Amino acid sequence: MGITRRGFMKGGALALVGTSTIPSFLTRSVMAEMTTATANKKKLVVLFQRGAADGLNIVVPYQEKNYYAMRPSIAIQKNQILDLDGFFGLHPSMAAFKPLYDQGHLAIVHAAGSPDMTRSHFDAQDYMESGTPGVKVTVDGWLNRALQAEALTGKASPFRAVALGTEVPRMLQGKLPAVAVSNLADFSVGGKGPQTSPISNAFQAMYDESSDSVLHGTGQETFEAVRMMKAADPSKYQPAAGVEYPKTPFGNNLKQVAQLMKANLGVEAAFSDIGGWDTHQNQGGANGQLAGRLKEFSETIATFWKDMGPDAEDLVLVTMSEFGRTARQNGTGGTDHGHANVMFVLGGRVKGGKVYGKWPGLSNEQLNEGRDLAVTTDFRQVLGEATYKTLESRNLDLVFPGSKVRPEEFLNFI
Repeated sequence: MGITRRGFMKGGALALVGTSTIPSFLTRSVMAEMTTATANKKKLVVLFQRGAADGLNIVVPYQEKNYYAMRPSIAIQKNQILDLDGFFGLHPSMAAFKPLYDQGHLAIVHAAGSPDMTRSHFDAQDYMESGTPGVKVTVDGWLNRALQAEALTGKASPFRAVALGTEVPRMLQGKLPAVAVSNLADFSVGGKGPQTSPISNAFQAMYDESSDSVLHGTGQETFEAVRMMKAADPSKYQPAAGVEYPKTPFGNNLKQVAQLMKANLGVEAAFSDIGGWDTHQNQGGANGQLAGRLKEFSETIATFWKDMGPDAEDLVLVTMSEFGRTARQNGTGGTDHGHANVMFVLGGRVKGGKVYGKWPGLSNEQLNEGRDLAVTTDFRQVLGEATYKTLESRNLDLVFPGSKVRPEEFLNFI
């Protein structure tokens, strides 16, 4: 079959992705251990908006006069905004977020971002996922290191770290095993005997003949994840009463995150992403391209929150995007690559109903390089607080090396 250990293992983690048959050898059992987060039932969900979302039209500083001067055709008008606190307001397509904010479950951090000034999508995403802005040689991701920094009381579940998608994302690559799943319903355990598939035989032979400690160590824990998933019987999952996810890839991903978490498989950290935020042309204002993306984004997250029900009390969800967009619209009715952005934090223990962070202003002299919203909150401060208080990752120097993220500097949104 041409299958190699190198191809099977990627980024220090085993990615088990959409396949109709999982070989029978993957059902071998290993002992489960427990981490602090597992014992406390705490869970962290990280969502990446790929393409650089326009934070200024997502959470609108509608009292800034220059906002309207710089965006003559794409600004959100005051009578269209969902007011938050008399200064900021949500884009009207994010009506699903307003109750979560009003109930105190949703916190907002504005003017957040990376200290690195790159305007490259590739570099900026890499820096935010590695957690080391400006450093290209970091081999692992911040979320993998956050799980390493967590206190252990025994072995963790093989589903401790899971990504919904075709590969393990950059932020989850590292020493700790992580699982990537594209579709839970596609997984089944292959049978024995003459009907066993060639791919099953190939994986079986590779495992049996390998002396690779990685394959027999971290790989074995991931194999157990397949057995656990099979036992959970994903094909029979029904969301909570009255819950219907948007029929989109992002909607399906969050539905599966809820399914995994509610199945008590020991998930502590889950990741998903959603693209389509690079609005260089025809961005639109209250309606249009960005509005459609925001509607799906907010409604899917609100649906996930409702589906989690009582389990949402121990959940923290945080959103991020590689950078914001220019304060001024361009000549094609869009915005170009900018700097600071907005992050959302949702959870049962989140001190929501508030926009956190120091607002830098939008006067011409206050803009970064004369064109962007300036960063006043390092994104690692937001992620650091989320991991410290959810996963209880106490070694922040390990999670974000060189950042000097400290608990005394947290925004205290949790």
